[in-house]
Amino acid sequence: MTYFRITLMRSAIGLPARTNMVLHALGLKKRMATVFYPVSLDVAGQIMKVKELVSVQEVDQPLTKAQVHMQRKPDPGYYIEQTSEQQWEGRRFE
Repeated sequence: MTYFRITLMRSAIGLPARTNMVLHALGLKKRMATVFYPVSLDVAGQIMKVKELVSVQEVDQPLTKAQVHMQRKPDPGYYIEQTSEQQWEGRRFE
């Protein structure tokens, strides 16, 4: 079964109330919020109403909130090989 991964990319501030109602029906309340729905004509119709505001992808399985967060988390650009405690553990001060 395939799913729609829908992410709200733009705010709906200043848009008609119907647009806001469609977003709330999809469960999108904040920017960059992501929801997963099974592929169906009903959901596709809702997406078409707000297509300028959302990003849509087809995925094989829905992700948990923690998995979505880990995908967005950037690479720190460095890796810690040894902590300061490990570094000083073998040394003795006299």
